[in-house]
Amino acid sequence: MSQALYRKFRPHLWGEVVGQEHVVQTLQNAIRSGRVGHAYLFAGPRGTGKTTSARLLAKAVNCLAEELNDRPCDHCDHCQAVNDGRFLDLIEIDAASNTSVDDVRDLREKINFAPSQGRFKVYIIDEVHMLSTAAFNALLKTLEEPPPHAIFILATTEVHKIPATVLSRCQRHEFRRIPLHLIVSLLKELAVKEEINVAEEAITLIARQATGSMRDAISLLDQLASSGIPITLEAAQTILGTAASQAVVDLVDTILQRDPASGLVCIHRALDSGSDPRQFARQMVDYLRNLLLVRLGNADQVDATAEQRTAMTKQAQSFEKEHLLETLRLFNGAASEVRSGWQPGLPLELALAHAIGWREELTAAPEKNQPVIAPPAVTAPRPTQPANESFTAKTPAPAAVPQASAEQARSAAQLGADETPADNPPPGEGHPTPAGIRDNWAKIRAVVKRKQPMIEALLNSCKSVELREGVLQLSFGSPVLKAKMEKDDNLQIVSSAVKQVLGWDIPVACIDATNKGGQMQSNSDVDADGMVNAALNLGGKIVQKE
Repeated sequence: MSQALYRKFRPHLWGEVVGQEHVVQTLQNAIRSGRVGHAYLFAGPRGTGKTTSARLLAKAVNCLAEELNDRPCDHCDHCQAVNDGRFLDLIEIDAASNTSVDDVRDLREKINFAPSQGRFKVYIIDEVHMLSTAAFNALLKTLEEPPPHAIFILATTEVHKIPATVLSRCQRHEFRRIPLHLIVSLLKELAVKEEINVAEEAITLIARQATGSMRDAISLLDQLASSGIPITLEAAQTILGTAASQAVVDLVDTILQRDPASGLVCIHRALDSGSDPRQFARQMVDYLRNLLLVRLGNADQVDATAEQRTAMTKQAQSFEKEHLLETLRLFNGAASEVRSGWQPGLPLELALAHAIGWREELTAAPEKNQPVIAPPAVTAPRPTQPANESFTAKTPAPAAVPQASAEQARSAAQLGADETPADNPPPGEGHPTPAGIRDNWAKIRAVVKRKQPMIEALLNSCKSVELREGVLQLSFGSPVLKAKMEKDDNLQIVSSAVKQVLGWDIPVACIDATNKGGQMQSNSDVDADGMVNAALNLGGKIVQKE
């Protein structure tokens, strides 16, 4: 059985570690000065050299070379034993399969034994974040005061899961994702050494797929080399499940042209040709991110040819900034949803539909649960008889009297709903009007949502929105919601959204609808007359009580 390429070409010297110069330099200086710590924590993404650096440190502290600058020498017996996996004083523990407190207790019992071959016993605990809480607690004392001959090296990809008490006892080194050009350079060297016939475009594709992980990149090259055919760009795309780069460009063009039919054809053509939906979504995210970098004037960060960069610049300038950001968010979400959906292509299709209909969504009609915009308050005609005769429950009143009140209230409500000045100015001109608020409420909410989604959620809970005496009044059915809306600068954000959409600089206030209802119920005369309640429900208002 052949050896995997990433194991065959694992670095044996500090100079062979790629992309982690900041870590290598620090560890080399510690060895030269004799200031090697008793506990280290190597944190970073997978395939970036954490375990490799831990082994190099174990080789260096046990190397037999006389000069400290030469350690590890990779020639002495101890270095060769580490390379072959037979060095007794290097103990590698997989925390994912040794998570219990009993495993840590066993380690504590054996750590006091002196080294068998070298000067130090080095414990490499990989994926240390998988240890249980009890195991971490059992490890604390040993980490803080280990025997003089013991060195701990903890490696993890999820440093946030490690207790702070453990972090404070270790020297922490952050491993970064390896830059694309360094991965491409190393893959070319390996292809020459292994006599692998691979096109340069295919190497770039492999490096992109690795997303900063050198081990993943070498593994992908090993996988493609096993196909037994020359590795061209098309062959690499077929094996890796990626779509042609032109398919991504074409799909972005359909979004700019607002052509959903052609966009769906692009998606289905890519998927039918064997592209993985998740990989295709990731390609879209990468490409849209590059467009965003170009749009923001940071084209130097885009890895592309001059011709590709020119095409990207043209597309980026065709996008509105908000549209580009929203499209990027949509396809980034699709990349996550593809994995869990039973219809893999559906998230891509939904992202396309929303990206094309972005402008229409901002100007959409009000939703069903949108608060009702109250008509302007109109005072009902003053009744000819005293009010206490109309709204008195003690004196039997003829049916015509409350009926007249109801008719007056109904006519007043109808007048308030139908009355529209002939010279009503368009939004942004003249005085604020209820019609302007009502017709543009969806746009106002969309602006608020882009600024503060939580405030838009509160607006969604409004019972009604009323323009009264130049003040936009938001009515809430709960004192809690009213209090939340009045916190911080929430009302100012709504006011600025109104100004942005309509050009009206009007204040915004909140009303507790429950208090308002309570005041109405406190009038026993009103409660006693069901016809009055019916009139109030039809939009009538009490203009005088005696």
